Amino acid sequence: MIANRGYNAYAKNKIMTASPAELTLMLYEGAIKFCNIAIVAIEENNVEKAHNNITKVENIISEFLATLDRKYEVAKDFENVYNYLMERLVEANLKKDKEILEEVLAHLRTMRDTWKEIMEQGKTAKAE
Repeated sequence: MIANRGYNAYAKNKIMTASPAELTLMLYEGAIKFCNIAIVAIEENNVEKAHNNITKVENIISEFLATLDRKYEVAKDFENVYNYLMERLVEANLKKDKEILEEVLAHLRTMRDTWKEIMEQGKTAKAE
């Protein structure tokens, strides 16, 4: 119990001190984690666990949609991708369809990996 409180304090501090770029990366990581959990839950026929974790992924995608900076032209592309992912998540949740979640997961991983590259390029540019 005490170790759990220590981890919770560490996790909260990590979030509170993270840059916006790091927070975005954490959200992608969270969406990937919850999507993986939902896939396993479907394999185990645990409908409630699958639903709860798909909903967590939907909430993260909703956050991405809500925080898009629409002054940039690329925001429309991200909005289209996020809306597509939301549609697929709703369908996956209704059907408890593992294949749809695997598709969503592939998109999330690609977006996360691209975001990591952008963060690295930003660090390199600042160092020069």
